Amino acid sequence: MSDHNKPVAKVTIHPITASIWRNQGSNGQEYYNVTFERRYKDDAGKWQSASSFSFTELLIVAKVADRAYDEIYRLRAAERQVQQVEE
Repeated sequence: MSDHNKPVAKVTIHPITASIWRNQGSNGQEYYNVTFERRYKDDAGKWQSASSFSFTELLIVAKVADRAYDEIYRLRAAERQVQQVEE
């Protein structure tokens, strides 16, 4: 799998993970998207993932989203710093 198909960062509070993806718009501008997944073991003991969340997991989703926001803010700040050095 190429680096293009891998998230640039992940934030996890078990069992919820936010994957942060770097994308490029048609104008060349970079931006980030986030996907959320819940990991669990099925009856056979195999790990599975789901994109739906129970009532009791919603606060965990919110906390993971908050941390993902902070991580994107950090990534964007680092990119700005690199751009300033290059100028």
